Amino acid sequence: MGSAGVTAAQNSAVGEQAPGTSPSEVPPSPQGKSSTKKQASGRAAKQADARAVKQAPGRAAKQPKPESRLAMIRRARRINRELAEVYPYAHPELDFRNPFELLVATVLSAQTTDLRVNQTTPALFAAYPTPEAMAAAAPEDLEELIRPTGFFRAKSRSLLGLSQALCEKFGGEVPGRIEDLVTLPGVGRKTANVVLGNAFGVPGITVDTHFGRLVRRFKWTEQEDPEKVEEEICAIFPKSEWTMLSHRVVFHGRRICHARKPACGACPIAPLCPSYGEGETDPEKARKLLKYEKGGQPGQRLSPPADYPGLPAPPLGAPAP
Repeated sequence: MGSAGVTAAQNSAVGEQAPGTSPSEVPPSPQGKSSTKKQASGRAAKQADARAVKQAPGRAAKQPKPESRLAMIRRARRINRELAEVYPYAHPELDFRNPFELLVATVLSAQTTDLRVNQTTPALFAAYPTPEAMAAAAPEDLEELIRPTGFFRAKSRSLLGLSQALCEKFGGEVPGRIEDLVTLPGVGRKTANVVLGNAFGVPGITVDTHFGRLVRRFKWTEQEDPEKVEEEICAIFPKSEWTMLSHRVVFHGRRICHARKPACGACPIAPLCPSYGEGETDPEKARKLLKYEKGGQPGQRLSPPADYPGLPAPPLGAPAP
């Protein structure tokens, strides 16, 4: 073969070789570049998927099953037992000596604290110790005595109305049936259950703001209406537990499980609470949020039960100890 033939054969072997370029320096064809990019892209995608699985273990882990009703009931009853150990002294936080005083104090407790009611009722009951005496009171005199509790005009009308009804329909005695109590002016199911449970020993669930807030945090119910809350909670617990359950839950709500900033880090039932973490979880900071006897402060009753471990509340106008 001549020199021209050799040159043509070499050019054919190396393809479209640029002048002055050696065979080893020839760039890959466009088809080869595309294939290489696809392979690299596939490897990168697999590596990214592998990293995503490692970084998001939740994708690989099984999601927890929703709590069954039976499991919820068992957890609820365990919380009640735990609260009974934390608050063995739980009690109604209104001072009273008889059913009439408890009825009046509970009506006055709307939209105010039990402490303010307890500071107000000594003078009130000194002036009007019976339904007959209160039914005969001058409205302006009654209003002045209960003014510290707020909404004193509306509350005065309720007290005069219920006192008159007790005298006219029930012989001056507080009835011991919820059907009768709720017919009195200013008395609803909450007030009736307070009176029945604590003055007559008739079990009942008291759904106030604290009780409603906590049972929803505990996931015992999603209801907002007090009567529906009462119905659903009654179905979870034995009737014999209803009154004391109410006291324990309210005690816990006032001392630890506050509305705006619950003290989660100091809560003895935190392991059982599905809402743990809504409040302060640092133990030291949480302890500073505790109230009443749990925080070394006076309680709400001027005359607390003998087994209450805290300090009594000061009278109206007196400085706190």
